Amino acid sequence: MRAYVVGGAVRDALLGLPVKDRDWVVVGETPEAMIARGFRPVGRDFPVFLHPETHEEYALARTERKSGRGYTGFVCHAAPDVTLEEDLSRRDLTINAIAREAEGALIDPYGGARDLEAGILRHVGPAFTEDPLRVLRTARFAARLPGFSLAPETLSLMRSMSESGELDHLTPERVWKELSRGLMEKSPSRMFRILRECGALVCILPELDRLFGVPQPPAYHPEIDTGEHTMQVIDHAAQAGHGLEIRWACLLHDLGKGETPADILPHHYDHETRSALLAGQVSERLRVPAYCRDFAVLFAREHGKLGLIGEMRPNTIASLLERCDCARRPERFRALLDAAACDYFGRGGNWPAPWPSAASWQAGMEAFLGVDAGALARSIKEPHQIPPRLHAARVDALRKCLTHHEEKTIS
Repeated sequence: MRAYVVGGAVRDALLGLPVKDRDWVVVGETPEAMIARGFRPVGRDFPVFLHPETHEEYALARTERKSGRGYTGFVCHAAPDVTLEEDLSRRDLTINAIAREAEGALIDPYGGARDLEAGILRHVGPAFTEDPLRVLRTARFAARLPGFSLAPETLSLMRSMSESGELDHLTPERVWKELSRGLMEKSPSRMFRILRECGALVCILPELDRLFGVPQPPAYHPEIDTGEHTMQVIDHAAQAGHGLEIRWACLLHDLGKGETPADILPHHYDHETRSALLAGQVSERLRVPAYCRDFAVLFAREHGKLGLIGEMRPNTIASLLERCDCARRPERFRALLDAAACDYFGRGGNWPAPWPSAASWQAGMEAFLGVDAGALARSIKEPHQIPPRLHAARVDALRKCLTHHEEKTIS
């Protein structure tokens, strides 16, 4: 059996990166022969098998023929006469079209190793245009490898694919999968910049695309452009190592500024309400997991207040904490504060210095959560009196705590 390691395992090894999983291509075999060797079939659309001992994936070499629109419109042909070079020719980028023999020798018919050394993302051949998902994948690889440049001819193909309407045939689940993976890369802003450059962003996330060129008050946003601010915020979220729900919320938090009436620019009064509505709509359209959707909506609604604790009265702070369900979900509120710090540093803050509001929120949360709601409820005979009395106790605790915190900070 002639088997070759292909794709990401070869690429990452050549880059000196950790290799997580190995995929194999098998040449000259039939499904029946693979099963006879003890391999377990798992492929639904084309012959893929799991090794009986390592459980790594082994796919029979195959070719593809375009038969419809979108990324599923293909007819696959797997047979013993399909060559390794033919199999590699259907892949997206040259850096992903390198194979390695079990003994270690490279098979690189399309110059992937050369492009890895030169730091270039380049498509393998004309078949690139047959799968619209490759536009998103290429942008994602740009976010993973921020030092790599995108070949002009590949960008040109991506632009023509965006203009053709092919991206309209991508399912929401596949779009979300690529966007979520791109957000978790080293430089997520690069994915969205390239999608915008090739005209794909307006197809899949028009709400984000329209933020570019929208001005903000320079006194609060020295970067001025709302789209640029959003890119800086998600990059800071990546730099800080935050999870997907925070990065998704950072991406969507200012969507409402794209709908600000032109006659009041660069001000964006009540943009938080509009942003929360749009964050929910975008998340529903892309079928985003509920935990990411709900967190994005909550942060979009509240982010304008989270950086103003020094200007807020104890009653306002208590109401915000209650509105965010901090008593039952303090970890989620701490994640909101992490996202708010990204928003702050995304407008030119001097990271890794502490976020200025962090210490006040820490003290405020401790005071708020320190009120024993159960004991207070048991001491009140009239149930309808419990919510206002609990709120009053929290306000009083916040007043004492923040006064002490301010005095300690001044001294």
